[in-house]
Amino acid sequence: MAEIHPIVMPKWGLAMQEGMLAAWHVAEGEAIAKGQEIADIETSKIANAFESPVAGPLRRRLVGEGETVPVGALLAVVADASIGDDAIDSFVHEFQASFAASAAEAAEAAPEPELIDAGGRRLRYLKLGEADGTPVLFIHGFGGDLNNWLFNQPALAEHHTTYALDLPGHGGSSKEVGTGDVAAMTAAVQDFMAAVGIARAHLVGHSLGGAISLDLALTDPERVASVTAVAPAALGPEISIAYIDGFIGTSRARKLKSILEMLVYDPDLVTNDMVEDVLRYKRLDGVDGALTKVASVCFAGGRQALLLKPRLAELKMPAQVVWGREDRILPVAHGEGLPAAVTLAVLDQAGHLVHMEKAADVNALIARLAAG
Repeated sequence: MAEIHPIVMPKWGLAMQEGMLAAWHVAEGEAIAKGQEIADIETSKIANAFESPVAGPLRRRLVGEGETVPVGALLAVVADASIGDDAIDSFVHEFQASFAASAAEAAEAAPEPELIDAGGRRLRYLKLGEADGTPVLFIHGFGGDLNNWLFNQPALAEHHTTYALDLPGHGGSSKEVGTGDVAAMTAAVQDFMAAVGIARAHLVGHSLGGAISLDLALTDPERVASVTAVAPAALGPEISIAYIDGFIGTSRARKLKSILEMLVYDPDLVTNDMVEDVLRYKRLDGVDGALTKVASVCFAGGRQALLLKPRLAELKMPAQVVWGREDRILPVAHGEGLPAAVTLAVLDQAGHLVHMEKAADVNALIARLAAG
């Protein structure tokens, strides 16, 4: 029997309450495929392409370009040509009538980040999903926080228990970073895993978090089921110190926006709200000192202090590296010459935030490794 399928405003991250439909890429009457980019959506965190969750003819567009609507609002309707307009009208009317109540229930049930004492410091984390088996632990990079996984954690939480952690010095965690090197951050992750009772995890780390994930896999392999290192540090000496210094030292929105645009292939993905979020974080007590210390130790002299590539052949668990071909922070060439057991996926039209720009592809890679 033919069905009518709603396409709604997605929820990308806990902070997202609404989104602006910046542009449609498909017209009414056009057949669309599942996973096809059908629209651009701008949120308070980042702008991104929206991939259709269903396939079929796009029969109705309910939201115009430039219009802002709440999460869960009806954007469009997909239905077979055999379904009449009256049936679609009735579907839309019933959906809109029940939307307010369902949205209120969803808001009440939304999970919130938690705080835990681990290793003598307070760490913030977000837990999503509840499943048997080995959980997935997301570890962000320099200057980031758990919200960097807003396009990834919910997808993996459909089949796994997942955790996204704020590293020391970042997000809502304590700003004490100890010695500030990768080893100190690795120890903090170990403390966190012990505190929440994670005996073993699939690690997913980005940039500095990728180096931390690889370091943990090498130093404490019993705790690690697999590693997905996304544009990881510690695989080569080069790094854009202009980005690191600019991120730490810039306090003006316009200048910071140009710095953050270095992270992505498409600069339009960096929104003004994203810039303001970073500025608010940088104004927190202790942040400047924490970032400066981490950078001075990990990237002394504009080079990466830790180089793990020679040791990757020692990894005892499945491992993969994912990179954006247009990365301007850490060159994709660092992914060359990996051991045969460590696979490399290079995604086109993506920069350093490849897990955000090509979320569906990266999520599929993570899920495949975590399912093994």
